[in-house]
Amino acid sequence: MAPTVEHDGDQTATINTEHTLATLSGAGTRVLAVDLSALAGGDLVVLRIKAPVRSGGTQREVYRASFSGPTAPGSTQSPPAVLPHGGVVTLQQTAGTPRTFPWAVYAL
Repeated sequence: MAPTVEHDGDQTATINTEHTLATLSGAGTRVLAVDLSALAGGDLVVLRIKAPVRSGGTQREVYRASFSGPTAPGSTQSPPAVLPHGGVVTLQQTAGTPRTFPWAVYAL
């Protein structure tokens, strides 16, 4: 089965605010892709995927990565995350000038 775009958009960051990019319902394997080409020196962004271990459980981090600017090649993808009970993907810029980040969640 070919990957599909499950969610996508643009997120303008507010410094120190964790923005929920998408709430993922149902079981699936997902990849978070973010264009980081807008990052400049002094900028720092944190990407997260959170999911419960079992149905009805508390959302916990299953993936976390930090990036500082400028970045090369300018975009990133998370490793595939197996999410049998859904989850959420978030973006948080913790330093620098607020930037806008194009993003997508791919369903595998």
